[in-house]
Amino acid sequence: MKNCLIVDDSRVIRKVSRHILESLGFAVDEAENGEMGVAQCEKAMPDLVLLDWNMPVMTGIEFITHLRRMPGGDTPKVVFCTTENDAAHIREAIGAGADEYVMKPFDHETLQIKLQLVGMA
Repeated sequence: MKNCLIVDDSRVIRKVSRHILESLGFAVDEAENGEMGVAQCEKAMPDLVLLDWNMPVMTGIEFITHLRRMPGGDTPKVVFCTTENDAAHIREAIGAGADEYVMKPFDHETLQIKLQLVGMA
């Protein structure tokens, strides 16, 4: 079973994302900020990370930069899930190591398509 870590400060987004991912056969862990996400990755590197951009403590960009420098941190597929939709933000996310980008709010079908694009569905 593939494992996904959801890193988002919104409890509602984590709950909705968890529901979608579990219906797609993922085991799911959650972190409410980037710092907690890094700690989770140090314990067990996930196959997939759904990552929010704007969070307290450590932003999504800070998280992915840290993740990609960790041993094994080049392995997880990272999908940014955010309300930031301009080209500059998308380029920054991809440049920092994201594999894909999905706009909030998203539904089951949209997330599944993005996961297919990164080879996770």
